[in-house]
Amino acid sequence: MQTSDGGNIPPLGRRNALPDATAPDGSEIRLLATSENGATNSSLAEVTLNAGEITRPVRHRTVEEVWYVLEGTGKVWRCPPDADPTATPAVDVSPGDSLVIPTGWSFQFSSGPDGPLRFLCHTTPPWPGEDEAVPVEHGGLGDATV
Repeated sequence: MQTSDGGNIPPLGRRNALPDATAPDGSEIRLLATSENGATNSSLAEVTLNAGEITRPVRHRTVEEVWYVLEGTGKVWRCPPDADPTATPAVDVSPGDSLVIPTGWSFQFSSGPDGPLRFLCHTTPPWPGEDEAVPVEHGGLGDATV
């Protein structure tokens, strides 16, 4: 589709019923807005972690993420680059909560026992690919289950 001045209108994104990918931390990813939809400065995904699961701890090389919880409960552990991972507490999250994962911070999250944790994840700049997430040795929520 084109505008009256001949420019292209970016296509709509649509949530897929099945995950588009598995994140390096083990969570399910559904892509909502990417370069395919005309996004040039950010990206948007829906993240799902099934009930009772704990992700692998990772950190991002270049992106900042903003999360908005849609469904479920869980815990999120975030740790600055030079901090003691054992001294950094996790926070409880539930629908309506938002948080930031700053660039370079380690993080890990878990879902509560009663259902999946589902949230929107806005990434700036856009997600660059598989090499963006780097595994870290210690997380704040225990051993990963995914």
